[in-house]
Amino acid sequence: MKILTALTYYRPHISGLTIYTERLAKALVKRGHEVTVLTSQYDPATPREEVDQGVRIIRVPVLLRVSKGVIMPTLGFTATELVRENEVVHLHLPQFDAAGIALRGRLQKKPTILTYHCDLKLPPGLFNKMANYAVQVMNHLAAISAHRIVTYTPDYAQNSPYTKRYSNKVETILPPVDLPYSSQEAITTFASLNNLDSRSPVIGMASRFASEKGVEILLDALPRILESHPDAMVLYAGQYEDVLGEEEYAQRLFSIIKKYQARGQWKFVGVLSPNEMASFYPNLDVLVVPSINSTESFGLVQIEAMMNGVPVVASDLPGVRQPVRITGMGRIFPVGDSQGLASALISLFEQPSKYESDQDEVARKFTSDVAAEAYEDLYRRIKSEL
Repeated sequence: MKILTALTYYRPHISGLTIYTERLAKALVKRGHEVTVLTSQYDPATPREEVDQGVRIIRVPVLLRVSKGVIMPTLGFTATELVRENEVVHLHLPQFDAAGIALRGRLQKKPTILTYHCDLKLPPGLFNKMANYAVQVMNHLAAISAHRIVTYTPDYAQNSPYTKRYSNKVETILPPVDLPYSSQEAITTFASLNNLDSRSPVIGMASRFASEKGVEILLDALPRILESHPDAMVLYAGQYEDVLGEEEYAQRLFSIIKKYQARGQWKFVGVLSPNEMASFYPNLDVLVVPSINSTESFGLVQIEAMMNGVPVVASDLPGVRQPVRITGMGRIFPVGDSQGLASALISLFEQPSKYESDQDEVARKFTSDVAAEAYEDLYRRIKSEL
């Protein structure tokens, strides 16, 4: 099949949504399909068109930015041509431009699928409130045109106001999660480079430095954790500087974090490659996912950690709590409760063997090929209905 995939941001931008889409696109190519990604040229330095491991990427020029979104005047012309060329239209939401692309797919009788990754909640402010509303309207218009809407878990589907409204169209497919193999030598080298040998336990966090990720919940929990475990440290992987729309949030928290950095109790390791991430996880005693709202619907990093035998402490959000529930590898704490997070971590440190599970089984359940096969089946079922 020839599959058109559309989303606002694609690689090299880093987020759970872009990583998911990239993994799925490459897995579909490996299964013999032709995949074209339609996205924004959010960074003028990126090529307008390229092929990456068989995936054709077309980037549309950006005229201007609106909050975290982009305006692309020529997108409609490009989308019209690409929908005509392809057999399947697969959109990844939230996405302001999804409505027009989905309508094109519907009118041309192409299987049109939305993968709904999460609710959109922009930072406070009148302008962001208006932008948030506009995207929600376009997402709903896209849902009207779509044949199916995919979410990661029934838990999130049943709790999101968006998916609840279209329950007759909703299906669930577990997300694609892959990590390269990392040798013991690479893992040891990573520990040495980051001065982890004298620190225990190591608490990992892997995300963009953004308000919805709940970094302040971990910060508020640290004093109690350090009381119990003075040699504990936080190892933070992901973009932490110049995160779009999060400058004020970062400025507010960095003054606190610097105190922990000076004592060797907090370290940023920045954006890591997949190979580096494969060495990051085995150096952790636990991964924390303290997200505070429904802009987080799962947390792919939880499965990556579990594939490496690392337990997770996650907030009790729909979808986000599912990896722990599915595998038993960790604990869940009340959303926004820093003392609840501290208690869960201290309890886990005292009985780590209680949260062990079959790493290979976790990997098999979430491999990209399994997700690609499920989507393949969905595309064919819709095609047979048209």
